[in-house]
Amino acid sequence: MSMHEILKQSSNPEICKPLVAAVIEKAQLFQHKFGRKPAFMEVCGSHTMALARTGVKQCLKDSVNLISGPGCPVCVTDQRSIDAMIALAEGENRIICTFGDMMRVPGSKETLLQAKIAGRDIRILYSPVEAVKIAEENPDKEVIFLGIGFETTIPILTLMIGEAERRGIANFSIWMTTKLVEPILRYLLEAGEVQLDGFLLPGHVSIVLGEESYQYLVDDYQTSGVITGFEPAELLSGIYKLLHLALTDQAAIENNHRSVVRKNGNSISREWMEKYLTPCDEAWRGIGIIPNSGLDLKPEYDQYNAKKRFNIEVAEPKPTKCRCGEVIRGLITPNECPLFGKACQPMNPIGPCMVSAEGSCAAYYHYMRESF
Repeated sequence: MSMHEILKQSSNPEICKPLVAAVIEKAQLFQHKFGRKPAFMEVCGSHTMALARTGVKQCLKDSVNLISGPGCPVCVTDQRSIDAMIALAEGENRIICTFGDMMRVPGSKETLLQAKIAGRDIRILYSPVEAVKIAEENPDKEVIFLGIGFETTIPILTLMIGEAERRGIANFSIWMTTKLVEPILRYLLEAGEVQLDGFLLPGHVSIVLGEESYQYLVDDYQTSGVITGFEPAELLSGIYKLLHLALTDQAAIENNHRSVVRKNGNSISREWMEKYLTPCDEAWRGIGIIPNSGLDLKPEYDQYNAKKRFNIEVAEPKPTKCRCGEVIRGLITPNECPLFGKACQPMNPIGPCMVSAEGSCAAYYHYMRESF
């Protein structure tokens, strides 16, 4: 059976309806045993959007508390970093390359899109390695790629460095603002701000990290996690397994995405990351600095480190009424923000959670406003 046929089955109503009923029944057993709804956090921004778009979250809203977590890389990038990236674009003889989601994220004064309209050379790339080619074709310009993302994207950034090395390109660099999954999960569990009965673990990131990389959740926090895909049946199956583990008082990591996630992950990707990158402290929106929660280029690759090549200083951002920081920590739902759907809409976003294709606020706005 082809992957297309498998995925088609995973969204088949005849398969999904019994799964919904089974999850609700299991959730009722949980409520009877513990006197409350079970609470699971989806770590991945793609899961957040899939749960909303497919109607899974709406179907389960009275039975299971599905909490959107800090898995959207654009959303968790702190305001000062956003402002620094926009300031970087203001320099002369520079070409800024970025993913599309970054263009409309509000800075304190403007967006990258507004800077582009004002005449700055800012380009959206679908293949990041293309930035190296752009640098080769424009030797009189400094080409900077805005490197945001989790472990899904980080290996691609290292490939760019390797390609620039191979071609001997001196006018290319990356502004690294990456995030790692383990430190943020540890932060959430240690902060204890939200009661969680388990995690729906990210499908894409897990391809790189592997199933065994999450064992610390069990060993250090007695918390379960299920790695799952993005189709309705996969999501429902993952939630059902989390409920089963909670009801049987087990803490375990289960791989519900075995077609693409291995126990040890992708060793080649991790080797590239280890070759070029070193842990660093990173600032997270609404949280602050988490030690060793990001990766930066090793000192021997400073020539490709835009933070070392360009002296960018920005002022401390002024506080706003945007509550994206609380949304990504699971403290509130998007519709609890006073700006949601009013001042803050997709065409006029106040915060990054309304901009990104993986943002919680965007998911709520497009698919769940009438349900919650």
